[in-house]
Amino acid sequence: MEESSLLASTEEPRLPNKMAASLWGPYKEIWQTVENVIWKRVPEAVHLLDLTLKKHKPDFISLFKNPAKNVQHREKVKKASIDGIAIQGQQGTRLLPEQLISEAFILSDLFDIGELSAVELLLAGEHQLPRFPGLTRGLVAILLYWDGKRCIANSLHSLIQSRQGKTWTLELSSELVSMTTRFTDELMEQGLTQKVLCLINQINLNNEFEKLQTARGLGNASHRKGVSDLIKECRQSLADCLFAWACQTPLSKDDTLFLISHMECVTLEADGTLENVNLALLMALLYCFDISFLEHVTEDREELIHQLPLLTERQYVTAIHCKLQNSQPWKLTGLQAVVRLAWALALRGISQLPDTTALTEFTEADEMIANMAISQNAFLFLTDAVVRAEGLHQDEFYIRRIHNLITDFLTLMPMKVKQLRNRADEDARIIHMSLQVGTEPPSTVRRDLEHLMLLIGELYQKDPFRLELALEYWCPSEPVQTTSMTGSFSGLTRHRPPQRQVVLSKFVRQMGDMLPPSLYLPYLQMLRGLANGPHCAHYCFSLLKVNGSSHVENIQVVGGNPVSWEHFFHSLMLYHEHLRRDIPSTDTIQYRHMPLRGITQREMDGLIAFLQLTGTIVKWSENARLALCEHPQWTPIIVMLGLIQCSIPPGLKAEILKTLAAFGKSPEIAASLWQSLEYTQMLQTVRSPSQRQDAGIEVELNEIESRSEEYPLTRAFCCLISTLVESSFPTNLGAGLRPPGFDPYLQFLRDSVFLRFPTRAYRRAAEKWEVAEVVLEVFHKLLRDYEPRPEDFTDQMVELQGEMVVAYKSPGYNLMFHLLNDSPMLGLCLSLLEEGVKLLDTYAPFPGKKHLEKAVEYSLGLLELALQKENQFMDWLRESHSSVIATPLEQLLQGINPRTKKADHVVNIARYLSHGNTNPDLAFESAKILCYISRYPNIQVKLVGDFTQDQTVSETLMSGFVDCLDSEGAEEMLQADTGIVTEKKCTLVRHDTKIHILSLLINSLDLKAPNLALYLLGYELRKPVSATNLQDPGVLGCPRTCLHSILNILEKGTEGRNGPLAVKEAPHLAELCYQVIYQLIAYSDTSGPTMRYLRTSQDFLFSQLQHLPFAVKGHAISALNQMSWLMKTAGIELRVTSLNRQRSHTQRLLHLLLDDVPLRSYSVDAEGSLEEETRNVTGFLHFDTTTKVRRKILSILDSIDFGQKSPEELHLDFFDRAQIEQVISKCEHSNQQGQTVCNVKLLHRVLVAEVNALQGIAAIGQRPLLMEEISTILQHVVERNKLRECLNAKRHMLESWRHLVEIILAACPLDLIQEEDRQLVIRDLLHELHDKILTEEAAQELMPVVAGAVFTLTAHLSQSVRSEQKQALSNHSHHVTFLDGSTTSAAEVTAGFASIGDSSLHIILRKLLDFILRTGGGFQRVRAHLYGALLYYLQMSQKPDEPDTLETGQKTMWERLTAPEDEYSKLQKDNMNIIESYGASLMEVVCRDACDGHEIGRMLALAVLDRIVAIDKHQQWLYYLSNSGYLKTLTDSLVQDDPVLQSMLSPKPPLLKALYLYESKMAFLTRVAKNHHGSLELLTAGIIVRLSQCQVYDHRPETESHSMFCIRDPSGFIPAPVERYHQILLPALQLCQVILTSSLGKHQLAAAQVLQFLIAHSDPIQAILRCQEITATSLKELALLTGIISKAALPGVIRVIEMDGNDGTTMELQGQIGRFQRQCLGLLSRFTGSDRLHEVKKQQDGTQVSGMSKKDEMELAVQQICANVVQYCQTLLIQSSPGSQHTICLFTPSLTEGTSREGSRQDAPLPMVPYWRLPSLGVVLFLLKQSANDFFSNYESHRQSVTKYQNLQHLPPDEIKELCQAVVPFGVDKISAAQRHVLARRRLVQQINHRAELLSLYCFIVENCLFILWRHLEYYFLYFTPSDGHLSLNIQSVSYRGRRFPDRGGLDGSPEARRLVLSQVNQHDIEQLQIDASASFGESLQKKLLDIESIYCKVRSRHLFIQALVRRIRGLARMKRS
Repeated sequence: MEESSLLASTEEPRLPNKMAASLWGPYKEIWQTVENVIWKRVPEAVHLLDLTLKKHKPDFISLFKNPAKNVQHREKVKKASIDGIAIQGQQGTRLLPEQLISEAFILSDLFDIGELSAVELLLAGEHQLPRFPGLTRGLVAILLYWDGKRCIANSLHSLIQSRQGKTWTLELSSELVSMTTRFTDELMEQGLTQKVLCLINQINLNNEFEKLQTARGLGNASHRKGVSDLIKECRQSLADCLFAWACQTPLSKDDTLFLISHMECVTLEADGTLENVNLALLMALLYCFDISFLEHVTEDREELIHQLPLLTERQYVTAIHCKLQNSQPWKLTGLQAVVRLAWALALRGISQLPDTTALTEFTEADEMIANMAISQNAFLFLTDAVVRAEGLHQDEFYIRRIHNLITDFLTLMPMKVKQLRNRADEDARIIHMSLQVGTEPPSTVRRDLEHLMLLIGELYQKDPFRLELALEYWCPSEPVQTTSMTGSFSGLTRHRPPQRQVVLSKFVRQMGDMLPPSLYLPYLQMLRGLANGPHCAHYCFSLLKVNGSSHVENIQVVGGNPVSWEHFFHSLMLYHEHLRRDIPSTDTIQYRHMPLRGITQREMDGLIAFLQLTGTIVKWSENARLALCEHPQWTPIIVMLGLIQCSIPPGLKAEILKTLAAFGKSPEIAASLWQSLEYTQMLQTVRSPSQRQDAGIEVELNEIESRSEEYPLTRAFCCLISTLVESSFPTNLGAGLRPPGFDPYLQFLRDSVFLRFPTRAYRRAAEKWEVAEVVLEVFHKLLRDYEPRPEDFTDQMVELQGEMVVAYKSPGYNLMFHLLNDSPMLGLCLSLLEEGVKLLDTYAPFPGKKHLEKAVEYSLGLLELALQKENQFMDWLRESHSSVIATPLEQLLQGINPRTKKADHVVNIARYLSHGNTNPDLAFESAKILCYISRYPNIQVKLVGDFTQDQTVSETLMSGFVDCLDSEGAEEMLQADTGIVTEKKCTLVRHDTKIHILSLLINSLDLKAPNLALYLLGYELRKPVSATNLQDPGVLGCPRTCLHSILNILEKGTEGRNGPLAVKEAPHLAELCYQVIYQLIAYSDTSGPTMRYLRTSQDFLFSQLQHLPFAVKGHAISALNQMSWLMKTAGIELRVTSLNRQRSHTQRLLHLLLDDVPLRSYSVDAEGSLEEETRNVTGFLHFDTTTKVRRKILSILDSIDFGQKSPEELHLDFFDRAQIEQVISKCEHSNQQGQTVCNVKLLHRVLVAEVNALQGIAAIGQRPLLMEEISTILQHVVERNKLRECLNAKRHMLESWRHLVEIILAACPLDLIQEEDRQLVIRDLLHELHDKILTEEAAQELMPVVAGAVFTLTAHLSQSVRSEQKQALSNHSHHVTFLDGSTTSAAEVTAGFASIGDSSLHIILRKLLDFILRTGGGFQRVRAHLYGALLYYLQMSQKPDEPDTLETGQKTMWERLTAPEDEYSKLQKDNMNIIESYGASLMEVVCRDACDGHEIGRMLALAVLDRIVAIDKHQQWLYYLSNSGYLKTLTDSLVQDDPVLQSMLSPKPPLLKALYLYESKMAFLTRVAKNHHGSLELLTAGIIVRLSQCQVYDHRPETESHSMFCIRDPSGFIPAPVERYHQILLPALQLCQVILTSSLGKHQLAAAQVLQFLIAHSDPIQAILRCQEITATSLKELALLTGIISKAALPGVIRVIEMDGNDGTTMELQGQIGRFQRQCLGLLSRFTGSDRLHEVKKQQDGTQVSGMSKKDEMELAVQQICANVVQYCQTLLIQSSPGSQHTICLFTPSLTEGTSREGSRQDAPLPMVPYWRLPSLGVVLFLLKQSANDFFSNYESHRQSVTKYQNLQHLPPDEIKELCQAVVPFGVDKISAAQRHVLARRRLVQQINHRAELLSLYCFIVENCLFILWRHLEYYFLYFTPSDGHLSLNIQSVSYRGRRFPDRGGLDGSPEARRLVLSQVNQHDIEQLQIDASASFGESLQKKLLDIESIYCKVRSRHLFIQALVRRIRGLARMKRS
């Protein structure tokens, strides 16, 4: 039942926390419950209904009774302004304003209700005010009062409808039906019928309105309509209660008598029909007398007979019979007659049943009662007052009852019917005689049979439910195979015995035999009714055909039976012949005033009746259409068109045109009709030059119809054109005589009919709108079928009678042109819309209202179609360079309205939304137009201004939008069938309106503010949007906005177990609602206010998320999208609440998503809800498989089906498949969601055009097959589109899920999820994801998203596991020093590796590797994610940084060897075993990716190889790499990279991808080189040779700070060229160093190659060694280079090269090496305490690079350089000779530099030593002392750091903060305490390890310096002989004694250097050396050195090296020299 338009939107009251008056709230709740159970079939509500009915039974018993007034209450209310008053459902008392108290008394008096109830109603009215803008609380209270009554009446009606009974069943559960039956029986026993009848009498609309008028209780028009609708609905529902009862269970004797008594006083409405209430009561009474149902009941027949008082209660029959037989005439005798007729038929029916002899005395009176009924004109009354009442055809059971009444009369009383016929024949003779004599017919003439026929015709003429009840009257003459006893002859199953049908069809046939003239019209009208329906029309056609055939015996006129096709068309032809002779020539003026000689009025009525019958038959039956048209003699179309040209009245012409329109439904007939129309020139399209004036329909319209002010012909002509346009469109109409085309017709319709319709006069006011409707319908059809084409925009020329003329354009183009210009047509459409909305705003009935609504709908439709097609139209127009001007319609709609002088066209369109409840179609069209306009950003701003400039207009529009979104009964159906019942269509339209409004909001939210969405959703427009303060409706004057409606839609059902109702009932709608919410939260300006409101007022997210996942049958895509938007929203909420530290909100949502909850199965059987809930509680005790425990985040993932069935391949017989695929791809476009889909309509057009283009007979024959194949292709494309949409939705859903998971893991505070839980969650998620993607049927399209998610999850798992291990270490670390000797490693403390255990980690690894292999050859980008995940996974087994406490060496070698394997190595080993188990297939994939493909993929693959090679103890991967040639490929690729790398060094480089890829390669090669076997393979592959060939190393940029090569990129992202150069050079140097270190056995070969590399790039190498300026990077370079030189530039290497080379190269080589040696020695003096070192100390500690400060880094590099140089010296000394006597001298025998600084400033400058001078031994001594001093200072700070580390828990907060700031410079305050400890620990580990590294370097330098010192002193003191100061000490001669070239090589290969003599060393120098040595090498220094050995070296080695050397040097210094 349609609810009242206004009250459909009231909010359900929620007692007791909201204002809900006792006269409204409880009743509303009753109705909600009843509706949910009976109509919405909500299973959970059944239990609630039982409780509700028990609780509210008194309300049903005392139906509509108000609480009485009460003096005490009145006093209480009076004092409420001072003392306050207690309100039901609220705590405490409340003060009421005086105004409200006086209103309460008025209300109390008005409705005679208790004062407290009146107060409650007013308060409820106040609460509901936001839903009724423009009304006061008093007016709303009146609506609520009547709404309460309506709810209780509707509830009662629904309960009675659900009873068990004889007429219908609602298919509800038996438990429910017995409950409602029992309850209503109890009500009936309490006298329900009497109460209902009393109330119907009492409630009178006029009286109620008078009372309200007096009390000023009526508001605006809309309020009046609301109140009147509610009152009418109350009365109607009460009447329907009795009707429903009578249908299901007959009323008792007393109740039936009450009802009859009520009917006695009934009167008619003004139009002569019964009002709907009385109609319902009449039907109730008729159903009381109905026994026809017994004919087709089989099962419970006995039970039903027992319930029927007609058959079982004699008193019942007696009482009723007496009442009806003897009663006084009623107010309506016709009504009395109908009741008597029904009673007579009931008695006749009873008499035919067995065992009814007891009632014989009554049953014999049936004839008499029937006579009384007929004499009172029962049939006439039924026709005029019952069948013509508007309510009759709104209820199927009304129609069925009247149908039964008539058919019972015809079948049960055949003699009566015969009497009626005889009487009619008799009367016809009397009338005929009277006419002949010329006297008046006698008054006794009765017309009962005529009335019966008219009744039958009228009843079946409308068939809104497609029941085709008239089929019972047709019994086919030819035998039809019968189905069964119950099957009817028509072949349709009808539960009627054939006998009944035979009798009825006999009646139809016999009545037509020898038909008297007076019955001719009624009989035709009866046939017209009986022909209504596809089957009926066919039978009627056959009857008329048979009647006219020659073999039927005719005793009639020679023309045959007058009711036959033969007779009718023969007559038509005669009329045509007769009238054609009278047609005057066109130019005689008398044409218009000719006397009608041809046809009398009676003949005309007959013709019209037969035309209408023909129209009905051909409308329904295509066979009839074709058969009649193809009949050779009848030629109906030609004859009818001919008649139209004759001089006959417009009414007849109109009927002919309507009949032609019915014929025109067949395309083949329509095509010929067009030609005939053109030929007859009914609308004059061709003018002959001699013609002086117009002719045809234009004249009829302008002169005849306008004068008579009636326009039947014009309307009929429009109908005809409308039908023909739809059936077949003529392109070459009128060819040969005029330019072909439709234009003249369109011009006539537009200019003569449409543009002039408002100014014409109308005798019948409604006709104005009828004309508008029919002409606009034609325009709408023409524009709907128009698609802009390029040829429309150029002038096409055609030949006409020898000359070329411009052809007419298509009608669609013309209409578009008129709508895209400020034309009269557009102006009239807009003015029609304005007038329409004004008329509708009155809410009053007016003539032609329905037609006006249709006209407005077509006008809106025209605008919508124009907006839809304008883009394509404008594009073609621009491309054609035509001179035609067109303006986009959305701009024209912004124009000024000439009537109001405002730009209010769009406002007028939007105002139709406020009529959405009464006219859903108009609201729908309006919403569509607004949705189109909302896409244009420039128009939005203007619209917001137009919508908001007037406060009342703004409120009205807002309430219109809100009402449409709030409207109940909007339902989504899978597809709009043509046969949808009107009610269903309404719900669908309402649903689509909501969809368009939401689309409008979504479109608008993408545009900048101010926009329509912000206005409609209630955000600030005049202040910044972010300043909005959203409130519930009514709070702080906040209106109800679309946001409230959207939340309301989503909120309904969230309190129940089944989740939001919209999700299942309207999935697409819910999806858009979630999208709007997401957009509001994602858009920065609206985010804050929206989230605050949703969080505080609504608790929106929690209440929605708890119902995830959604499962909606048949709407999987929508369900996925709903969840996607909701999860995205939840992600933002979690992020924001985490940032704002709203921990409780975050925690609540996290618990909801991550905690294990009992899993709901998708198809919840809700009736067992209580049992299921108890089972969940005890589920952990006896766990069963039915309820799994599952995390919500996992069950959401479960709801995505990763499989996707692809549509089957296309198999085509006619079309070429490849070409079809091409056409399909050309028809693809991007839809609103951005998905690529195929435009099915466009494809259809292209294919059909292709078929139409085929020529030849064969093509015509194959056309049906071709069309069938086209439909197959289209079906396939639709499936393909569906597939894409489905995959897109799944991808969208997965991305949202991933987004949510990532936010949970990355953005939420770590302490909210315990580390162990965190790992378990990640494990579960990874397992699930892998399991789903690794199934066979998983769609490949989902792989990228899943891979991304796997990557993130693995990263977080790795992070979590590592942090857990670190905590275990740090928790354990301070035990290490306290345990005596037996220290346990930290790994032993943790039980198993990580909380989730090794086996889980192994499973994750296996699945990850499976996934990598699953991707196959393609999907390299997917694999990039997986490689990232694999790296993170492998990272877990890397040991974390442990502090070097210098105590590890305390363990013996045996302890180390027998120590248990730690967890890290165990996991590493297991990992490697798993990786190896995958064999070559995995190796192949990774290696291939490393060598080829996308850069990121290659880098990650290289990183994976790096990691695997590092842990691969068996070196299988290394063997594979070298054997498969991948290693060679990688080394060779370095030369190919060279040109690209050179381009990297330009100031503005191209993309840096190549640089990063190069770094990855070098890192991997360096990793390979660290392995002995690997380094040999690399040497074999020629890696160093390749590096030597690369020229990029020679392009060293300038390093001056002001040069362009040092300028950084402003963004700071792209490094400066110098830095880029370092990025290229350093990896090469590192690689060389590693190869030199690890190439055992082939060391000489490696060194030789490296040396050649250094020489090949000698320029940059020399530049590095010169070390112009000291920076962290230059020192790093130098450290690496000195390390390489110390291992490569050695005499042994030169020997290797000498064997291969010639003298020249060897000399050059020696020269280069000499220079390297000299420069290296020169570095020592630079870096021993010089100013440069001072600079290093000054460096700021601030900048961190990979965990070390710049200062630390430089300090380390300097010591590394020193260590490398002293090592080089040591190697040279050892390699030159094994003993001291032949040693080469690297340092001069002078300690002055060392001693001069004894006690002086440590960093005093050293005298600069020129590079060609040898440094003195003083440098070495100074370095020794300096290193020893530094050792102790560092040792002390190292010990302090270790202590801090061990007592980290007890450090003061300031110190911890300071430590953190070294790692994280900013924002330390925001970090949690736990994280601060982690950072502090990290910093301390860095410090400890840095110091440990320095200590080892200092120790190394000390040892080597001592060695160098000892060798030199020993040589100088023991073996060196100075010669009187003349003999010079030539280093060369000494250094290569016994070599082939005594004069070459050594430190300097150049001739100048050869001649250089270092110094003249005499005896005095040596003595001085000895004095200095003993002085410098004093006790303090020796003690220091020995201390170093004792505290540091002993821990590491058992050899006492320093002690031995110290002893020797001491001995040398003390030795007496001979």
